[in-house]
Amino acid sequence: MAPELNVSQWFNAPQDLTLKDLRGKVVVIEAFQMLCPGCILEGIPLAKSIHAAFPSDKVAMIGLHTVFEHHDAMTPVSLKAFLHEFKVTFPVAVDKAGPNNIPQTMETYGMRGTPSLILIDPEGELRAHHFGNVSELQIGAEIATLLK
Repeated sequence: MAPELNVSQWFNAPQDLTLKDLRGKVVVIEAFQMLCPGCILEGIPLAKSIHAAFPSDKVAMIGLHTVFEHHDAMTPVSLKAFLHEFKVTFPVAVDKAGPNNIPQTMETYGMRGTPSLILIDPEGELRAHHFGNVSELQIGAEIATLLK
């Protein structure tokens, strides 16, 4: 089973979300940082495309703000402004700080950096973990396969 997310705060969500609550859906997690060029140019646009392309009753798109550098600049207030400016409307969690400045979910999933994209099937099994740029065609095919 995919490990549960360790988060300190949610944005764009009426209540806290858990992977257990999302069973029955494909869950896509886009881990990003506000000051990460790859996240701004590739990760966030990909996440927005996924959110727009797939019905929310079948695919849950979640952003995970996982800060491992520039902690003083990437506060919840800054994140709220970032989400507004970049028109991010899907739920976004703030990865809980961990020891040695490595966020807890990032460490649990063995992420090497950002952007990272995680795919979890409707039964809650971790099915893919991508680091860096992923093509829309590839990720769309992977999601479609998990929906079957």
